[in-house]
Amino acid sequence: MILANAAAYSLTSLFLGLGAAVAYATPALASARLSAATTRLLLWCAWGLHGMAVLWSLFGDIPHFGFAPALSVTAWLGLTVYAVESYMYPKLKAVWAFAGIGAIAVLLALVFPGQILHSAASKWLPVHWALGLASYGLFAVAVAHAWLMMRADSQMRLSPSSMSATSSGLPLLTLERLTFRFVTAGFVLLTATLLAGWLFSESLYGAGKVWKWDHKTIFSVLSWLAFAVLIVGRAEFGWRGRTAVRVLYIGSGLLLLAYVGSRFVLEMVLGRVA
Repeated sequence: MILANAAAYSLTSLFLGLGAAVAYATPALASARLSAATTRLLLWCAWGLHGMAVLWSLFGDIPHFGFAPALSVTAWLGLTVYAVESYMYPKLKAVWAFAGIGAIAVLLALVFPGQILHSAASKWLPVHWALGLASYGLFAVAVAHAWLMMRADSQMRLSPSSMSATSSGLPLLTLERLTFRFVTAGFVLLTATLLAGWLFSESLYGAGKVWKWDHKTIFSVLSWLAFAVLIVGRAEFGWRGRTAVRVLYIGSGLLLLAYVGSRFVLEMVLGRVA
């Protein structure tokens, strides 16, 4: 098991991470006792500290990355999307859930900071990873919306009179549109990430590091195929509801296994750093 490598720590990382975790945890645990203004202020502080912690881990004095920082980036992107959505849709109700996820992700990144980036790797490698993780974040938000959509659908089946008011605070059709907008945006970023890895692998990872069909690549391509099938199925065959959501869950699960899953096995199970 690889716990936090002392060399990968810095006071800056510790300050930013702990500050973000506390700011997230407060509204997550006590949202009912806080005013809306206080909750918003804490979430904005947490979001800012979290973003700085992510940037510091990638571009700071000792850049490092791994499965937990990957989850942290994904959570930060998801929270960024939620912040925009809550401005556009004030009735959206998911503050405590996103804040709790943010706190857990930040603390995991502090405890398991991952490996120090190899000196032979390009300075653009973190950007390439961030691009891929942006697709993680968008698909994570899509999954969250799909879950809310299915929950709302179940409520409506039980109580048809609740057609205009769901526990998420948004109409069912709005949730559905948002879900597939995020799927499309995530698919575009995932495609760009795979193309960059295929075309510029030696430039990114160093001489001799060419595209290879390892478990990470295979799961990434399988997830890309699943999302492509979902997008085509929705456009050509009108897939909606549970059928579309099942395919979304399958693609997201494969994508999670591609990097986060493989790094978790390497770092936590096998105790390797490369």
